[in-house]
Amino acid sequence: QVQLVESGGGWVQPGGSMRLSCAASGFTFSSYYMSWVRQVPGKGFEWLSDINSDGSSIYYADSVKGRFTISRDNAKNTLYLQMNNLKPEDTALYYCARLKSAYDYWGQGTQVTVSS
Repeated sequence: QVQLVESGGGWVQPGGSMRLSCAASGFTFSSYYMSWVRQVPGKGFEWLSDINSDGSSIYYADSVKGRFTISRDNAKNTLYLQMNNLKPEDTALYYCARLKSAYDYWGQGTQVTVSS
């Protein structure tokens, strides 16, 4: 069965960096677009970034452009999100999701907390 497992979250001070990982299994990872999405408690979901199947096309939300970098290693079936210059407003639950015509599978999420 399809599984997406995020890791790498935690606490970081403002201005710090963190790298999230998403381990994929149960499907041909290299055939799918993948995405990162986050949710702030009490607010909706915010799309952050998409990457196509071979990593040649990448898209970012304006809120993270220039600070976050999405990447993937198809040999390891893993999606990444490198987050730099983190801000308190980046505090959220971060999800990876498989993108087909819609987000059809999600991970369980990993919490990122940015505070001093």
